[in-house]
Amino acid sequence: MSNNKSIDRTEIRLAGEGGQGMILAGIILGEAAAIYDSKNATQTQSYGPEARGGASRAEVVISNGEIDHPEVINADALVALSQEACDKYAGNVRRDGWIIVDDEKVGRVLASHVKIVRFPIMRMAVEATGKAITTNVVALGVLVGLTNAVSREAIEKAVVKRAPKGTEEMNMKALAAGFEAAQDYIGRG
Repeated sequence: MSNNKSIDRTEIRLAGEGGQGMILAGIILGEAAAIYDSKNATQTQSYGPEARGGASRAEVVISNGEIDHPEVINADALVALSQEACDKYAGNVRRDGWIIVDDEKVGRVLASHVKIVRFPIMRMAVEATGKAITTNVVALGVLVGLTNAVSREAIEKAVVKRAPKGTEEMNMKALAAGFEAAQDYIGRG
């Protein structure tokens, strides 16, 4: 995902409630960029006061060049899986950036000059795998499918590497569901 920033810097914020796996999603995305796409990447994270149910956020910066500041300054893409996350971070997405929300968890998006994309991400996870715990992987499929922040091959390898033993196939189904939703969206546009 290229933009006009210096050295092709891509900034992504993944946010939701504790327990939704957004921190792990950030780690997987960072590994996909750094290990499998051979780019420079940083990943930072923040938890709310409660581990489960409180706000959580992961930030990933990807670049072909040196990364002089490891945190998101002006996001190219935001994935928000809760209303609180969307309210807090939607205003920090660059003009023509992406805001991807779970439309069953996020009712309003207070942002303009951005591409707002709504998917029932958690429901897609349950339909694809039978488990809501794969919501973060579906979200990664949507994100990468829409933005090309990393290659599909890289995100697939990173998901398989991070998936708990015995859940690789389930997580690949979740990722594929996200990619399929992104492709359907692009096809409609």
